[in-house]
Amino acid sequence: MKILVLCTGNTCRSQMAEAYLKSLNPSLEVYSAGTKPGQQVHPKAIQVMAEKGINLNDGHPKSVDEFINTPFDYVITVCDGARESCPVFMGKVNHRLHIGFDDPAEATGTDEEILAVFRRVRDEIFRDFTKFYNEHINK
Repeated sequence: MKILVLCTGNTCRSQMAEAYLKSLNPSLEVYSAGTKPGQQVHPKAIQVMAEKGINLNDGHPKSVDEFINTPFDYVITVCDGARESCPVFMGKVNHRLHIGFDDPAEATGTDEEILAVFRRVRDEIFRDFTKFYNEHINK
């Protein structure tokens, strides 16, 4: 089972979703990528995932172009749709899904307020990707 999680920068949401799916089932081949990859995984994404025992320290943003010749069972976009246009994967895909989340990298306020947004989005990713896993993978 091969899954690609897509967003724009591949620094927060798609990285968290990839790592969470891998933690649910290490036998899954899960990747994440972005249409305009950033320089590094967002430090606050690393921090809030570590709070749940999931390590993002070794992750790095990747371009969707790296995967264009790889067939996938699922390609899942995670942009929120309101402020971003979701990337489109042009490779071979059996199932396309959209599970949207706010971009925590756009959060403003104090450090604690920004962390609260990252935690909320992390928890929403855990909730929604658990549902995806139970309904589509672990039937």
